[in-house]
This record gives sequence, structure tokens and C-alpha cells, in this order.
Amino acid sequence: MLIGVPKEIKNHEYRVGLTPAGAAALVRDGHAVLVETQAGAGVGFDDAAYEAVGARIAATAAEIFASADLVVKVKEPQPVEYRQLRAGQVLFTYLHLAPDPEQTQGLLAADCVAIAYETVTDAHGGLPLLKPMSEVAGRMSIQAGAHTLEKAQGGLGVLLPGVPGVPPAKVLVLGGGVVGINAARMAMGLGAQVTIMDVSLPRLTQLDSDFGPRLVTEVSTPENIARHLPDTDLVIGAVLIPGAAAPKLVSRRMLGLMRPGSVIVDVAIDQGGCIETSRPTTHQQPTFVEEGVVHYCVANMPGGVARTATLALTNATLPFVRQLANLGYRKALEANPHLRNGLNVHRGRVTHEAVARELGYAFEATL
Repeated sequence: MLIGVPKEIKNHEYRVGLTPAGAAALVRDGHAVLVETQAGAGVGFDDAAYEAVGARIAATAAEIFASADLVVKVKEPQPVEYRQLRAGQVLFTYLHLAPDPEQTQGLLAADCVAIAYETVTDAHGGLPLLKPMSEVAGRMSIQAGAHTLEKAQGGLGVLLPGVPGVPPAKVLVLGGGVVGINAARMAMGLGAQVTIMDVSLPRLTQLDSDFGPRLVTEVSTPENIARHLPDTDLVIGAVLIPGAAAPKLVSRRMLGLMRPGSVIVDVAIDQGGCIETSRPTTHQQPTFVEEGVVHYCVANMPGGVARTATLALTNATLPFVRQLANLGYRKALEANPHLRNGLNVHRGRVTHEAVARELGYAFEATL
């Protein structure tokens, strides 16, 4: 099989879908690997590193889309990319289709096979290809929030840990999944006062057991959220419903409860965001202000630490890439039901139930 790796073109996205080590594994398996020139340069992998393990270098992305059987990326294809996809070509990447009807229509029109990292599952009910980036984004959310709280960035001018005689900042984390846990751990490590909310009592019980009295846990309800907002300095939006749009937990009206200069970091923005006023931003222009509250809504947060994120992501994705290449996508999906859960679009049909429900398509489970 010919596996193609185009260079990412989303704003300030430097990650790459396959490292030289990954390319080497695929070459050893008997496959051909075609990498767009400079695809890995942003994370320290030059063309020579790929050529040294037997990969070939393509001058343009068009070369890859025109010839590859399997395209491996990081971020969702941009319009110029999904218009180049071919009938029957397999795309393996993050898609986040629920809030993106335009991309969904583009993939359907391309008649391709689109497998989303974020809906691949594991035997424990987890999301193994989303987890590493959720860990990165959760930890980054506190870095980003702490920076945005600085006065020069439009924030209140609050230091997360405080200083002797001045209390620490208050951080509210909405969602007790991988993003929320990593955000809470970072915020507590910096000395902030942290409250985490989730709808699952067993999850809150586990968090209480793991972190003890350092972490306040509460059931997530509109009333509990509203009660915290007036004296919260930093809100982290960390909710996820696999494949579906994120629920809106903080309305525009509720923003009026927050102090001007307070900060929201909406990590759920890839799935539409969990704050009513959120809209996607970029690393180049990461923030905007609504109702006096500074919003940080960068849709590819891990791209800011691209080398760490690439290594973490490809550690997780490579076994699945090898399955797809070694077995062919049909046999791979039939053999691995967890990989099958990643199939979002197949030859003009929506094949993930949550995506179909969110966007109003008929759901078709069969290949």
C-alpha cells in the first residue's frame, strides 16, 4: 500500500501525521511511504530523516492526494484538501465533523473513506487516539489561561498561585474527563484553588479519591456553575460527547456573572465549544472578548507544542495505521471493532451515529 503524509496547512499547525520512525515501520512492513517535502520540518524532522528510512519525498500535496491509497494527517482536511480526495481513498486523521457540516459534505462528495482519530475506541470505553491530545490540551489550557489572565493580555492581572498574603486564583474545570483531569492537575500544581464539575458521580468519586481535599468536586448543573462564576478567575471548558457537538454549559447571560477580565479557555471548541459565546480562534489570534470575559478558543491547541504533541499522537496512531495498511481498510475495520468506531464517512454515507444525528443525515452502519 502507498501511504501519503501531506504537510499540515491549518493556521500555525506544525504537527505531522507520521514520524520517521513510523515511516520506517511501514517500510519494514513492505509498504511505500510518500511524505510531502518539509512536512515534518516544524517538529525537527527534515526530508533527509524520512529518506534515510526508505520514504520518498513529494514536491506537493497534490502528488500525495493523487496517488496515495491511505492519507495520514493530523488535523481535519481543509477545503483545498478534501476537494483533492479520490473515490475510495482512505483518510485517517482528526475530523470533528459534528460542528462542521461543510467538511462533512466535502467528504461525502469526495466518495472517500474517512476514519476519525477522535471516535476510535478501546476495550475500556476510552478514546485512545484522542487521549494523548486531550492530555496535551488539558495541560496547555492552564498555561494559556495563566498567560491570558495577565493584564497585558486583557485579563484581570491575576497570578494563579497568588503570593504570601494574597490568595490564589480560583479555577473552575467543567468536565472530569482526560482534559479536565490534566487541567486540574496542572492548576493544582501551580497552587490555584480548583473546583471540577462533572455529571458522573462515579467519576467525581474517583477524582476525590485520587486528589483528596486539594480538589473540590461538584455535580455539574446550571445552578452550581452559576454559583461559582462570580468569583472564578479562570474557567476551563473540558466536556466531550464522542462524535457529537459539545453541550453549551455557560450561556451568554451567565457570562454577566463573571468579573470583567476573567478568562475562559474552551478546549471543547473542536466539537463546537461548551460556552455559548465561543468561536474558533488560532494561535496567531487566540483570544477575543465577549461580555467583558476573555475567551481563548484555539481549535488546535496541541499544535502550539508541536513536537511533544506529534510524538504523543503518533505513539498512539501508528498501530492503527499499520493495521489499515497491512490488512486493507475493509479487513482492518472488520477485524477491529474499535477501529470501526472511527469510521465517520464511507463512500458517500455517514457511518457514525452521533455525527449523523448532529448533522441530520441518515445513519448507515454497514460498510
